[in-house]
Amino acid sequence: MSLIVQKFGGTSVGTPERILSAARRAVAAKQAGHQVVMVCSARGKKTDELIDLANEITQNPQPREMDMLLSTGEQEAVALVAMAISTLGEQAISLTGEQIGIITDQTYTKARISQISTDRLKQELNAGRIVVACGFQGVSENGDITTLGRGGSDTTATALAAALDADECEIYTDVDGVYTTDPRIVPEARKVTRISYDEMLEMASLGAGVMHSRSIEFAKKFDVALRVRHALNENEGTLIAATGEELARSVTGMALVRDEVRVSLCDIPDRPGVMSLIFAKMAARKIPIDMVVQNVSANNKAEVSFTVPAGELAETLTAAQEAVGELGAGSVLSGTNLAKVSAVGLGMKSAPGVAARMFRKLADAGINIQMITTSDIKVSVLVDRNLCEQALRAVHQGFQLDSAKPAPELSVTKSKAAATARASEHEHLAEVVGRLSSMEDIVVSEVVLDDGQARITVHNVQDRPGISAELFEAVAEAAVSVDMIVQNVGRNSTTEVSFTVDAGDLDKGLAVVQKLQQRLPGSSVSHERDIALLTVSGIGLRTHTGVGERMFRALADAAINVKMVNTSEIRMSVVVARQQGAAALAALKKVFGLK
Repeated sequence: MSLIVQKFGGTSVGTPERILSAARRAVAAKQAGHQVVMVCSARGKKTDELIDLANEITQNPQPREMDMLLSTGEQEAVALVAMAISTLGEQAISLTGEQIGIITDQTYTKARISQISTDRLKQELNAGRIVVACGFQGVSENGDITTLGRGGSDTTATALAAALDADECEIYTDVDGVYTTDPRIVPEARKVTRISYDEMLEMASLGAGVMHSRSIEFAKKFDVALRVRHALNENEGTLIAATGEELARSVTGMALVRDEVRVSLCDIPDRPGVMSLIFAKMAARKIPIDMVVQNVSANNKAEVSFTVPAGELAETLTAAQEAVGELGAGSVLSGTNLAKVSAVGLGMKSAPGVAARMFRKLADAGINIQMITTSDIKVSVLVDRNLCEQALRAVHQGFQLDSAKPAPELSVTKSKAAATARASEHEHLAEVVGRLSSMEDIVVSEVVLDDGQARITVHNVQDRPGISAELFEAVAEAAVSVDMIVQNVGRNSTTEVSFTVDAGDLDKGLAVVQKLQQRLPGSSVSHERDIALLTVSGIGLRTHTGVGERMFRALADAAINVKMVNTSEIRMSVVVARQQGAAALAALKKVFGLK
């Protein structure tokens, strides 16, 4: 018999009417032939009310007692939901975290799961009951109630879905699913029928309100199909799975991050250890860095730019000045009133010219690009904040994201690894728990080396709308596939753009760029035939400030100089000399504990 996990957030069980609505969902799934496990958060604003109540008693509540208090919110919700199911004629039983079999460590308010036992769950399910489980909580080995911290109910739902090998985990919330972009800005935005785990993670700025990103990464590791659905209608929602919509659509969605500010360290030494020092200064202040760009050096001087939330500007400038002081050279510049616009899509991997098309739509709208970063499934640009909504609409329309294509089949096929020789149940549960224990760590899942790359740079190009569009349209017309694109902020009315291509395409790419250069007064072209591209992938790379610090420290300790840097939500890429590629790969695998 198939098994479905249904997770209901606080607003979805906030009133008696919504509790009955949630109960009807579970009953309908049960009567359709599924075993059903519901995971519920505390009702509405209950958690906030309990926190406020505690603060009226003391400004420094004990973490253990806070867990004891806050866990009552979920217990209230599951008991009411179980009662509602009974009134609808089905058997149900509510269970606390302890009764479910979730054992945690003793880190109160943000405990980690150390053990899961599914015996009680299976016993109740096999008896024909709907299990209504408390999200967000467990019990420590000494019997104390603990809570799992931010995103705890999502963690509970995806963990149980993985442990029980569920067919699907439905996330009920107050939105219809994942949209191609924010419909409040672009009314024509379309609900996406299906999106991949990686696309959802890259669109974190859109998805943060839908589901906790760490739970998406966890679901990816165990092939847990997630479906985001509205709690108050019957729409199918959005399926988050291994593959997204048909790859004929090169871009799946658009993301917008407002309130960015840029900090640039100019004319700093081009030598090993410089990036490590900069990132160490930022990590010491827990500053979350977003876009990071380092273009090729000139005259043994490098320039690195990055964006941070506007509220972090003062601290970031202080840290940057400290770095420049220790380096003994360089200057610090900043820019405000900026925003990041991104296009995301798995189809980019097999559709050349996506970046060119995005840049053309921005140029046609008269919008200048100040920085560019890319990954294999994402292109991000930094633009004037006053123009960010116009930019979002222009690119959204340019990729025709408002037009629906035939909906793909929504059945979920487990990966070959999951479908073949399943490990014993004990081994499977142990693996689930092992993954859970690292969900809040700096999680780097993979380091990849591509030592077949070459680099082309156009220097001293007029900093105006359309220049990147002209460049990459010409490259795309020549059927040269571009991997990494880097454009740093312009200085003295000029900018430079670098990109990497397959080494076998270097001569063809150079011919295209040199022909274009004739129409760009004062510009010049350089290239490097022997480079290596290293990409670190994982979750939380932007919010965990220590990732970059550890990455660049490992490279510095191996005396490896970083030539270029490029980042996205889930990837950080660097270019080094090709002869140092293998050593760089070994250093990065060692520092992140990868085999």
